Amino acid sequence: MKKFKKFFILIIIAISFFMTGCASKNVEGSLTDIMEKLYQGIAEDEKPMMLSNIELNSENFASYAFTEVEYKEAIASESMTGSIPHSVVLIRLEDASLAKQVVEDIEKNANPRKWICVEAENTYVMSKGDLVVLIMSNELAPKIKENFENL
Repeated sequence: MKKFKKFFILIIIAISFFMTGCASKNVEGSLTDIMEKLYQGIAEDEKPMMLSNIELNSENFASYAFTEVEYKEAIASESMTGSIPHSVVLIRLEDASLAKQVVEDIEKNANPRKWICVEAENTYVMSKGDLVVLIMSNELAPKIKENFENL
């Protein structure tokens, strides 16, 4: 019986180490560099016209992220042409343990019709470590999502 207890305890310890090793790690690099990686494999002529990164701050954050949260830094990539439904928002959180809650808040509040006259066909909200992404777009969204998953 003692051998079984020791074996059982060793199994629990091994599983604990395994699960810790599988935990989501933070994505390294600047948000601008990460944003570039999200668009990899998408030709320039397939991207929305006048695509630009916008630095988010306390005044404009909620307009892009549809929530309020403590964050280190955030940017949005949007077309400067209002008739194109495309937005990719990257948020680096102060506390990675809040990522799941932030994803849920954004999913609940995101408005794929924020452009008024047009609507994004696809909306994805995901996290990896301390990074949260909101993707609202049409045919580009699945590729951007895939690129995020592969970071």
